[in-house]
Amino acid sequence: MTVDLNALWDFRNPDVSEQRFRAAMASATGDDALILQTQIARTYGLRKDFDRARQVLDSIAPQIAKAGPEAQARYQLELGRSWISAAHPPQLQTTEARDKARTAYERVVEIAMPAGLEQFAIDAYHMLAFVDTEPLQQIAWNNKGLAIALASKQPNARAWEASLRNNTGNELHRLGRDEEALVEFRKALALRQQGNNAYMTHVAHWMVAMTLRSLGRLDEALAIQLRLEQERQAANEPDEYVFEELEAIYRAKGDEARAKHYAQLNAQLKQPASK
Repeated sequence: MTVDLNALWDFRNPDVSEQRFRAAMASATGDDALILQTQIARTYGLRKDFDRARQVLDSIAPQIAKAGPEAQARYQLELGRSWISAAHPPQLQTTEARDKARTAYERVVEIAMPAGLEQFAIDAYHMLAFVDTEPLQQIAWNNKGLAIALASKQPNARAWEASLRNNTGNELHRLGRDEEALVEFRKALALRQQGNNAYMTHVAHWMVAMTLRSLGRLDEALAIQLRLEQERQAANEPDEYVFEELEAIYRAKGDEARAKHYAQLNAQLKQPASK
């Protein structure tokens, strides 16, 4: 891939990303053009227009069969995401949709691993955790991806470690295994702190604090969430999830006045902006 997809992606603004990908299409040829189309399909998936995503993918399906492994792997990834992803509401997560997604994600692994495209195999295992949603199943898929990431010498594959540890922490938390979850969240945080994604580092701190609250370590959790609140205020980007945690912490500490304060802040944040 000669186009830098990361420079074109803005996952918080998929419509903007689509415009960038379409602009890049003007000078793209061969597999690059096909890969850009797969990313356009993904922008529709993020906007929950899954039918449109599949229409884009269907339009390039005949060419994909003759394309290189990266284009094929990306095609199968986005096909799987069009059937099952974090964006899919429960009513669309049918048995048929899960079967189609599983087939696509497993095909990614078959294509990617022999071609040395480890990052896509990891992504597929990460997505299979959305297909099989029982916590132990999800942990098993995450562990498959993590094993590849830890053994890899490829930066793009290694970069998956933080996300996979975060996801495993989530599932351990769902199982009530919070001491184990805290270990994973702290490892994820340490990795995020080595990078330059301030938002994901913020999330990693939040996950640690949330788990500390679950463990009854309220003062430690409070110190982190208050710091996160100040950071988001300084950036003029208040975080509803920080407010929710602060409400829960103060309620657990028996401080109903402060709990109510953060409940009110959260309610105000969720009010639609006046025109």
